[in-house]
Amino acid sequence: MDGIRGFKHGEKTILIVDEDPINLAKMSQLLNAQYNVLVAKTGAEGVTRSKDYQEEIHLLLTAFSMPQMSGMELASKINRQRPDVKVLLMSSFPDGMLVLNEGWHFLPTPFIESQLRTLVTSLIAPTSRFSRVAAPA
Repeated sequence: MDGIRGFKHGEKTILIVDEDPINLAKMSQLLNAQYNVLVAKTGAEGVTRSKDYQEEIHLLLTAFSMPQMSGMELASKINRQRPDVKVLLMSSFPDGMLVLNEGWHFLPTPFIESQLRTLVTSLIAPTSRFSRVAAPA
């Protein structure tokens, strides 16, 4: 798998990091129709993809638990490079509580495809043009 899937100019970009090739392919395929998708198989590869990619990355979608670098470590490193990136961590924690940094989000696994799509859309949806209208002076 190369690092970029179906690049579409003007679209939002998501960096997906997961050591499980089946999960990585499934999420990439699911989101590729709507977004520019970058993929990485390890946390270190995710950091490299982020450094090498010159455009904005809108969302980091990563597994929480990975062998050499946890999703939290990865998110912290990428957040230092890209302070505006949204973070969505996925894990199968059973009924547990996960404390995340401000602005980071959590998706329990397994999830249904519509859950992932809805959450991703809500996190990186373009701001409404009406929300920027100034009140008359």
